[in-house]
Amino acid sequence: MKHATRLAPLLLTVLLAACASVPSQRQTPVRQPRLLPAATPPPMEATPPAPAADPWDSLRASFAMPGCDADPAVLDWARTFTRHPKQFESQLQEVLPRLMYVQKVAERYDVAGEFVLLPWVESHFQPIAARNHRPAGMWQLMPKTAVAMGLRVDRHFDGRLDVPASANAVMRLLEQYHQQFGDWRVADYAYNAGEFSIRKMIKTHGQPAALPAMPHLPVRRVTREHLEKLLGIACVVREPARFHISLPSLPGEQHLVQATVPHTMSMANAADHAGMKLDALKRLNGAFGSNMIDTDAASYLMMPAAHARRFKDTLLQLASDAGHVDALPTTAPDTSIGLLPAPSPPQIHTVKAGDSLWQIARQHSVKVEQLKRWNHLGNHALKPGQTLLIRAPH
Repeated sequence: MKHATRLAPLLLTVLLAACASVPSQRQTPVRQPRLLPAATPPPMEATPPAPAADPWDSLRASFAMPGCDADPAVLDWARTFTRHPKQFESQLQEVLPRLMYVQKVAERYDVAGEFVLLPWVESHFQPIAARNHRPAGMWQLMPKTAVAMGLRVDRHFDGRLDVPASANAVMRLLEQYHQQFGDWRVADYAYNAGEFSIRKMIKTHGQPAALPAMPHLPVRRVTREHLEKLLGIACVVREPARFHISLPSLPGEQHLVQATVPHTMSMANAADHAGMKLDALKRLNGAFGSNMIDTDAASYLMMPAAHARRFKDTLLQLASDAGHVDALPTTAPDTSIGLLPAPSPPQIHTVKAGDSLWQIARQHSVKVEQLKRWNHLGNHALKPGQTLLIRAPH
């Protein structure tokens, strides 16, 4: 989808009276976006993308927000991130498979390239596990926020740690914010502070101008810092030599892809079939709440391309030995960039007087237990006017 407007890179350096000191880091506030379509579409088996001339060039070309010299705070954060160049390069190399996967998802939604680096600001791309209703995943989403974005979050499966589902959900949310506000900087504010808060500010203070680089809206310091950090890490990608940084590369065999899991199996078996260490496989697939792969939640595993091929070959060989080759797909769909297909939007059912879960489930050809799980219902009691999410079966 092409947006009607996209913030053009600023051509003028913003003059400030004094350079801001490096801001302190604080906890990102809870975000409560509007209800979005379900973000867990059917899985796809994938192959790594054809090698590009330089994926960093592609990323830079997709940037749409101010550059290094737009604001002193941006340059301060870029220097903070790269204070120890070799350590920075090592950290970036470690998270590069996730970063490159997110880059392809962002391209699909035509989201400004700076947001590919958003997980660096939130978590340094680390798959942070849930703790007592705290933010989780590399996007640091609160449970209620994630559910509103269409992700499944319960003790069996946490979509915030599902790499494809969470990346698609976040990029769709950012696309929505840009459509609403027409400004990628404001979209970042909305991601951090909440859509309704930013909408109220704009209604009161008006749409911010292109200059200065940091929009003149009375946001909290942590929200302003969020944008400064995002532009700061983008600054490093824009001008790595300025910070004595060499950006790493990623061989095609190490690109993350989805490997189809045709039936329930343990993580240990899957790791063995793929020739991977169990801990490494679990780290890439932390959404599963147990050591068993629940194919009703996600019938795929994320793996480096080389291991995904071995996983598929092993399953085919096992099926052949057992005389069940027909149980496995013989061809794979076109997945040149290894992405999830476009999600099917769910339906919203508004409860009427006299409705029951059984009637609603029958009407939509789903199971009562699915309705209860999708909508976090502890019992069968419904109230007129209540809305229920009806996801497409898969």
